[in-house]
This record gives sequence, C-alpha cells and structure tokens, in this order.
Amino acid sequence: MIVSMTGFAAVAAELPGLSLAVELRSVNHRYLDVAVKLPDELRALEPGLRERIAAELKRGKVECRVALARAAAGAADVAIDKARVARLAAAAAEIRQLVPDAASLSAAEILRWPGVLTEPSVAPEALADTVHRLVDHALADLAAARAREGAKLQAVLLARCADIEAQVARVAPRIPALHAAYVEKLGTRLKEAGLDPSEERLKQELALFATKIDIAEEVARLATHVTEVRRVLAQGGSAGKRLDFLAQELHREANTLGSKSVDAELSQASLELKVAIEQMREQVQNIE
Repeated sequence: MIVSMTGFAAVAAELPGLSLAVELRSVNHRYLDVAVKLPDELRALEPGLRERIAAELKRGKVECRVALARAAAGAADVAIDKARVARLAAAAAEIRQLVPDAASLSAAEILRWPGVLTEPSVAPEALADTVHRLVDHALADLAAARAREGAKLQAVLLARCADIEAQVARVAPRIPALHAAYVEKLGTRLKEAGLDPSEERLKQELALFATKIDIAEEVARLATHVTEVRRVLAQGGSAGKRLDFLAQELHREANTLGSKSVDAELSQASLELKVAIEQMREQVQNIE
C-alpha cells in the first residue's frame, strides 16, 4: 500500500474540570520532521510523544498540537467535603460548650470555610495517560487518512504510467521506418549537393549519424522504468524516494528522445511524455 505524507487528524476528551484536544497535521518533506506543541504543564511529555510519532511515521513534516482548557471558575461541578464539614460542626459544638453564648455557624459561613467546597481534579499520571491515549488515537486516524490519500495517488500514478506506455507504443513501431526515412533523406540531399552517398566515407558518416538519432534505446528504457514504477507501486511501503528516482530517470530519457527527434510526430510524442512524467513527479513528492 502506498501512503501519502499529507493528512490530518483531531481527537478530544473531557476530564473532570478540564478538556484535552490533540491535532496531528502532516505534509510532504524529505525526511521525518516532528514538531510537538504542548502547554507548559504537559511539557515533560514531549520526548515520549516524539518517540510515539517516529515509531509510526517514516517521512513528512508532522505537527502535533495538544491543547488543554480548564473549566472557568464556578463552571465545574463542585462537591462538599463531608468529613471536613463534620469536623467543623464538631469544633463549633465544642466551642458552644465552652462559650454558651457563641452563635451557631450558618450554612453560608460553612460553605465559605476553606476546603469545604472542592472542585474535581485529575492526577498528573491520569492526565499523562489520557494525552498518550489521545495521541495514539490521532496517529491511527492520521495513518488512515494518509492511506486513503495514498490510494488516490497510486491511481493517478498508474494512469500516468498508462499515458507513458501509450506514447511508447505510438513511437516504438515507427523506429525502423524513421531511421530508414532519415537516412534516405540525407542521401537525397547529398546527391543534390553533388556528392555520392555510396562513397565509403560518406556511407560511414551516414551510418554514424543514423546511430546518433536512433531512439530504440530510450524507448526501451522508458518501458523498463514504467514497469519498475508499477512494481514499486504494487509492493507498497515507504516508496517515495524510489519513485522520485524513477521519475527523474523517465524525465531524462524523454528529454534525450526529444533531442533526437527527426519528425513532427516524434516531437509531439516527446512532449506528451514530458507532460505525463512531470505530472507523475509532482504526485510522487507527496508519497512517504
């Protein structure tokens, strides 16, 4: 399976008194480049998150962003510390025994007493576990997104392979005729110039020049490279660098073929090849 380097994933979780959100974004890059952005209270988690991401992804510029939002004061659910209230009531009763005229505590006074009302909190270990779990979930979603994009890229590349093969099939059968026609054309011009094409030295020069314009080797290499592209696509895995190299080789052969062009149809075929190969090179840049 071919995997794209482009993808996005976002997950979130609600905890007592706070919420967590994790976003993962990746785009194409020559190597794996991971940036982790965390709030200060989670900064210690950065090395572990980097290791988790590097274990799953091979290439791409990846940004992991973790956001933590605490509930506004008074917005979170509160609870009464019953044990503290009981101790406070016992202390008040003991004071009334010592000072009979002492006023009883009102409910409002009890609620204002420090520690009576408690807000929910999350232990640091539980918070760290939740962050790691969310990142793992986001990595799974990102991998799925990159796989879907990779499938689309593979379809595009296979279509470009078909375009290249069509141009090769268009040119290959005409190679002998092109060769013979150009040699005959040169011979005619030599005759018009008063030279004898059958003269041994001229025959050697004609044969040498005909060899220089022979495109059979370029056509064969184009076909071979396309076959290799198809093999790499079928094999899958981290194939971006290999495909990039093959696209460069295809482009080089198409350029050479164009430089040897001796008629309009061959020039047109060379142009079509360059267009298809350039489109292939653009898509290959996104493959892991």
